[in-house]
Amino acid sequence: MLAEMRIQGLGVIDDATLELDPGLTVLTGETGAGKTMVVTGLTLLGGGRAESSRVSAGARRAVVEGRFAASPGALELADEVGAEADDDGSLIAARTVSADGRSRAHLGGRSVPNGVLGRFAEAQLAVHGQNDQLRLLRSSDQRALLDRFAGDAVAVPLAAYRAVRSEWLKVVAELAERRDNARRLAQEADMLRHGLAEIEAVDPQPGEDRELVEQARRMVEADDLRAAAEGARAALSGSDDGEHPGAVGLAGQAKGLAEGSGDPELAELGPRLTDAIAVLADAAAELSGYLNRLDADPERLSQVLARQAELKALTRKYAADTDGVLEWAASARERLDGLDTSDGALAELARRRDELAAELAGHAAEITAARTEAAGRLAEATTAELAGLAMKDARLQVGVAPRPAGDGGPVLVVDGRECHAGTGGVDEVEVRLVPHPGAAPQPLHKGASGGELSRVMLALEVALAGSDPVPTMVFDEVDAGVGGRAAVEIGRRLARLAQRHQVIVVTHLPQVAAYADRHLVVQKASDTGETRSSVRRLSEEERTQELARMLAGMDDTDTGRAHAEELLAAATAHRDADRAASAPADLARARSRRAGTSGARTRGAARRRKAG
Repeated sequence: MLAEMRIQGLGVIDDATLELDPGLTVLTGETGAGKTMVVTGLTLLGGGRAESSRVSAGARRAVVEGRFAASPGALELADEVGAEADDDGSLIAARTVSADGRSRAHLGGRSVPNGVLGRFAEAQLAVHGQNDQLRLLRSSDQRALLDRFAGDAVAVPLAAYRAVRSEWLKVVAELAERRDNARRLAQEADMLRHGLAEIEAVDPQPGEDRELVEQARRMVEADDLRAAAEGARAALSGSDDGEHPGAVGLAGQAKGLAEGSGDPELAELGPRLTDAIAVLADAAAELSGYLNRLDADPERLSQVLARQAELKALTRKYAADTDGVLEWAASARERLDGLDTSDGALAELARRRDELAAELAGHAAEITAARTEAAGRLAEATTAELAGLAMKDARLQVGVAPRPAGDGGPVLVVDGRECHAGTGGVDEVEVRLVPHPGAAPQPLHKGASGGELSRVMLALEVALAGSDPVPTMVFDEVDAGVGGRAAVEIGRRLARLAQRHQVIVVTHLPQVAAYADRHLVVQKASDTGETRSSVRRLSEEERTQELARMLAGMDDTDTGRAHAEELLAAATAHRDADRAASAPADLARARSRRAGTSGARTRGAARRRKAG
């Protein structure tokens, strides 16, 4: 429920605070006073489009704030985005629109994307205006309205239908791709197989190309390396003929001379020279081992160069090095597994497609059955409401029929008929009006005038009231184009709707305003040359004067006030009588909805068993 709303700098409203209560609240005021700005503010709180033209002249920005007694779902959303509720569990939503068109949204003191406010408002607020009457003319919106009325009887199988439909479409698309592109895919598969065969024949190993480069370098430079190693060994070990002693021999001579000198100081050098001889001997031995390992075999070099040529043939085609070639091969094997165009693979996909289609058709038939059952109840309930809205001879029909295939969309066979399988099922829903006995049913856009369309929308909302979870409903001049007895009945229906919802109505009809539990008036003033408006709550005496003004501008006459008092008394009597009768009626509607849901589920289960 919306407990409080503040508007600053929006249109002609400079600064106004609306304190709201449960039940029916009406807003009235003279033309141009700014009543529509209240609805605009509510639309902004619901995530609606922000327009800089709505900002008051001279103001830097417009600000709309609303305090909501939040539902559990709204509190979960607030927790998800890090918003905080007040101590009493209420949430403050705010929207700011600057004069340059920039917009900011806040929820629970936290800056949030505008879409979050939209999600928040879906569970808290429903705004109905002239555009909603136009939307009522569209088939898709009529179907959504019927689904709201049907509740879980449609919502549960529709969720299952959408999940299966998504998988079914994927399988259908994959099968079509494999069939339509079989030649291209076969060519791609052949190319991948050829590449894998070529790589497997060479059998490259990780890092092999780098190892071969090093081996080849040593073989090509073997003579130079051998000469260097032999010279180093000769310097250490001496010549083979003994004519030229090496470093090891000279160190041995030095050791003998030092130790044989008889001088203790020279003798102390003996151990150190012994260590030097050991180090030099080790180095000479390692050089001999290097010379033994040094491969100068021309045949081995030829083999290494041939292997390099094989690897280069692969790296020219598939990657920069052997590691990359191995990665390409792994990727090719994975791709090849997904390019199975064999008859067995196609048959398996076709089997899965048909299996999903049968399951999808079962869900679609269950949805159709539930909609058809709910359509009869919705038509009956709405027709009953129309009778009280000065349309006693009118009847509403809600038709549910399969949408034929043929527009290029997905086709599903349901009960032997080819249907368009859309996201909302296979049904088309059309609301038709029979204005009087003997008249042919006409679609709403052909058979209803503006005033009749307003009453049809209100009658539908009253019929939907028991199944609509939104706690706050806002109507912007839903009474447009009507008057007299019909206006009285519109007020009475809005009061009935307010027994289960918080209802806020912008109206210009005194017959509607008389049914309000509280009456707010939007007043304008032009003391400084600029029109500015404010909103205030009326006392009972002020309310009588406002109704007299609305009746015929006779707020300052006894006749006008007497007429207003009579209107208020009649509305109070109607409201009290309706409230006394609402409890058993609500119980009967609840039982009817439960019976309809149970029947639809039973029929759906039977259809699935039959399909299985």
